Amino acid sequence: MLPRIRRGKGQILYQILSLCKGESAIKTKIVYALNLNFANANEYLDLLIKNGLLEAGHEKAPLYKTTQKGIELL
Repeated sequence: MLPRIRRGKGQILYQILSLCKGESAIKTKIVYALNLNFANANEYLDLLIKNGLLEAGHEKAPLYKTTQKGIELL
């Protein structure tokens, strides 16, 4: 059995920005692609939005997209 490697907060934030860079992603796609739970995903998404690195659409199921500031950070 392989040892479980824990990701740091920075790695997860980087992965979210990378995933949402090319095309917008819904929260479900982010959760499943990055193997997160919805509570953790909400915290990370809120942090990225608060810092202007990610933007969310205003639909029922918002689409998340990396901002220009987020792309520059990557």
